[in-house]
Amino acid sequence: YICIFFYGPLYGWLMAFVRYKPSRGVLGSEFVGLYYFKQFFTDPDLGKIVRNTLAMSSLNLVAINIFPLLLALMINEVSSRRLKRTIQTVTYLPHFVSFVVVANIFLELLGTNGAVNNILKSLGLIEHSYKFWQQPSLFWILATFVRVWKEVGWGAIIYLAALAGIDQEQYEAAAIDGCGRIKRIFYITIPNLMPTIMIIWITNMSGLFSASFDASYMLGNATTSSVAEVIETYIYKMGLSMGQYSYATAVSLIQTVLGFILVWLTNKIAQKTTDYSLW
Repeated sequence: YICIFFYGPLYGWLMAFVRYKPSRGVLGSEFVGLYYFKQFFTDPDLGKIVRNTLAMSSLNLVAINIFPLLLALMINEVSSRRLKRTIQTVTYLPHFVSFVVVANIFLELLGTNGAVNNILKSLGLIEHSYKFWQQPSLFWILATFVRVWKEVGWGAIIYLAALAGIDQEQYEAAAIDGCGRIKRIFYITIPNLMPTIMIIWITNMSGLFSASFDASYMLGNATTSSVAEVIETYIYKMGLSMGQYSYATAVSLIQTVLGFILVWLTNKIAQKTTDYSLW
């Protein structure tokens, strides 16, 4: 399974080093070496694309790691099992909804005739509809919010599983010593969650140069293109829309290598500073 679906497709990386023509195939096309890599690094839009990618990825990385942890801690403090299961079910259901559906829900909610604008008008806070999705200054925040809303419950499952493995005698002993709930969270819960937190951070670092394609592609528009275009949408545009398959493959290869380097560096830093790492 791994050989067929993970290592087998790596053969396509050879396309980045040739002037690919479908009629000749990958091996029959003219070898051009690092030509497409140089072309990418001299692209005048490179700075903008990398900036957008790093900004959106950093926001996603922080939000997708912090908010699921906070949600898991709050759910863990709920005493009623029925209420706890209900909250958990409601929060992770959006994960199973297609991002296309989620994007359209928020496009409608925050549209000029959407519920948010109607509520703001009825409260007298605004006179005219506010164009949320036409504001470049708001795009990164809105896109991150949509991503968090969709994935926060699913991300909390891992932390809840780790919480379930904590020895309850530690909490009982702390309660006898007079520790309140907040102190128990800081001195028992979080230290026990550190291995899980570090592993998730390390693995998620591979996506720092892979900002959410679906959020950028489906929530972005001509007005916000200056802040919405990321490396993945750039690859899509150059590869599938413009037919520059070799160039798009070269950019994708750069993205993959950078992701691997980030995981390796983060793992090394984790080894030096903590006792937790992937290898």
